[in-house]
Amino acid sequence: MQTLKSLFTNTIAIIVFILAWELAARFGFVNTMFIPAFSTVLLAISKLLISGTLIPHIAISLQRSIGGLLLAVAIGIPLGFIMGGWFRKLETALEPLFEIAAQANPYILFHVIILFLGIGEAAKLAIIAWICIWPILFNTAAGIRNVDADLLKAARSFGLKRWPLFYKVVLPAASPSIFTGLRLSAGYSFFLLIAAEMMGSSSGLGWFLIYSQENYNIEWIFSGAVVIALLSIIIDSIIKYLEKKIIVWSEPA
Repeated sequence: MQTLKSLFTNTIAIIVFILAWELAARFGFVNTMFIPAFSTVLLAISKLLISGTLIPHIAISLQRSIGGLLLAVAIGIPLGFIMGGWFRKLETALEPLFEIAAQANPYILFHVIILFLGIGEAAKLAIIAWICIWPILFNTAAGIRNVDADLLKAARSFGLKRWPLFYKVVLPAASPSIFTGLRLSAGYSFFLLIAAEMMGSSSGLGWFLIYSQENYNIEWIFSGAVVIALLSIIIDSIIKYLEKKIIVWSEPA
């Protein structure tokens, strides 16, 4: 019931925003040279899709975003396990380093990344992965640290040793927090697309936005922005769906 109510509220908010955008442009409250009507943007998107102009850029951007996100998952979740309190010495040694690294501005790191990786795909994946690692790492660690102590005591009373306890109790209990980190990082991966695709790129939605800006094609700028937003929503919805399936599957009968 709560999920349906939240979905209804979010849908209404989106509809109201789109209507306000459309009416503001149609009735002259905003200059359509700078903010075209939403219907105009949709028409531009449909033309770009039909002509095949936009599809390759969508495919390339998805590949980069999902690749960077998966790389962050492969690094961030194991490090989150380490930082969750099950490896005290490693946690003590690494926590100050991670706290400092998480504050590093990814835009400042461009030059360092380009120095070591060049301006190819590896650099783009690295910069996306860098911004995505930290929400995954810290949310994973927080989820493991905040597992109910009574639940752990009950599990130990049944004779569960360290690793079975971690796999059967701690990991399922920490799953909601882990998925929160995944959802945040999925959003960041699309946010960094524009920046990542500025590095010697000639394709992708980020490049498409910059190209449109340089040619002062306002409709294409808004088209690219709307497509990026839609892709971000779709990826977030997929992660939410997987979260429900995995958490239900991991719950004891």
